[in-house]
Amino acid sequence: MINIIRKINIGVTLILNLFKKIIQSAIGQISPPEIGKVRVYARSEHTISRAQISENALKVLYRLQKEGFDAYLVGGCVRDLLLGREPKDFDVVTNADPEQVRKVFRNCRIIGRRFRLAHVHFGREVIEVATFRGAGESQNDGQVLNNEGRLLRDNVYGTIEEDVWRRDFTVNALYYNIKDFSVVDYVRGMEDHRNATLRLIGDPHTRFREDPVRMLRAVRFSVKLGFKLEPDCEKALHGAAELLASIPAARLYDEVLKLFLYGYALQTFESLRHYGLFQILFPDTERSLANEDNGFPRLLLIKALENSDNRIADGKSVTAYFLFAAFLWEPVRLLATQKMTEGQVEYMAYQDAASEIIARQLRYTALPRHISLAIREVWSLQPKFNNCTGSKPSRLILHPRFRAGYDFLLLRAATGGADPELAQWWDIYQNASETEQRKMTQPSRKNPNSKSGRKRSYRKKSTTISTGTEVQG
Repeated sequence: MINIIRKINIGVTLILNLFKKIIQSAIGQISPPEIGKVRVYARSEHTISRAQISENALKVLYRLQKEGFDAYLVGGCVRDLLLGREPKDFDVVTNADPEQVRKVFRNCRIIGRRFRLAHVHFGREVIEVATFRGAGESQNDGQVLNNEGRLLRDNVYGTIEEDVWRRDFTVNALYYNIKDFSVVDYVRGMEDHRNATLRLIGDPHTRFREDPVRMLRAVRFSVKLGFKLEPDCEKALHGAAELLASIPAARLYDEVLKLFLYGYALQTFESLRHYGLFQILFPDTERSLANEDNGFPRLLLIKALENSDNRIADGKSVTAYFLFAAFLWEPVRLLATQKMTEGQVEYMAYQDAASEIIARQLRYTALPRHISLAIREVWSLQPKFNNCTGSKPSRLILHPRFRAGYDFLLLRAATGGADPELAQWWDIYQNASETEQRKMTQPSRKNPNSKSGRKRSYRKKSTTISTGTEVQG
């Protein structure tokens, strides 16, 4: 009986091992290259100083080390420090598991499903602490993949030698060791860093299939850092855009914010279109770009993205809803025009078109409700700017979204989508005194949409219209 049970156990083990190999072969999983070529750059061989590192990040590193754990800075913060840039956050990696980290820090919370992380809170600053991830072949209940080979859950812990092969790009796989202030490099990341090359770790096709969002990250990092994509990585990008269709819309919304709200929006837009990725994120917009009239609507998008980048460069704020309004405006306008040819009145045509386009966009990027409402408000104000007599202008100027709506009018006027003289009338009106405003909106005067009426108004005040939108509400 014991021998029978032993044989059954052996048989089950063999079947499980065979099943594991079949899965790995099906998804193209590759084993990590031989470890042993690690290069350790001493403090004198790199430019990172503790003076550049957040005090709270140092506290976490030193405390983990004091408790007997290994602790490193890793990822974008190390990459940016080597470039002489100020990192937006600091990520720590350790051999302590999340529960052990929580025991060390009372101000710690465990988050995440796909991969559990410890967040150590210091007021508004949060230091993210991750446990070393295990190698791909050590699949168990903690690691789950779908039929396309995409990782759905990944709670396999391991060593630093295994963790490095689970990261995406070589320049993001450099470890700053607080123990001796060295930089540890397993994947020639320092070499790629010096050569300004963005290279995926492992086979690009496999890595993009594991997590298609890496394609968006490849575009974002190459634009942000000014790095060239390594040839195999670039080749894998072409024709792989459809993989993004399997990513939840909520996650893609977060990625879109990272792509367009950090100062490199225009270059990112052009690069996404080049690799066929933009059409997955904004399919209606991409289709509308196929029908250009004297550069419109592409000029409107370029101007909106350019203005956004300029504001960020000047240290000013930008809002997501304004850029989404710009991205989706042409699809709304085309659909509204179609509805008007079918006999629908203008106001209802635009209302219905806005509802349809936003509903379709939600399938691809899950816009929060407050964002979609703000977009609709900016759009709904556009026809109201045509009313320049009576009490309507004074009421419109008090609308909470007036500034954003006016900025959108300026954007349209600067790119051929609205009358520039109408935009100039509103510029004069909002800066005029109450008495002048009443004179400008007298019903007895000619409507400002007529050229003679506008010319008489402009003699009162010489004004240069700015075409740079505020991009804020």
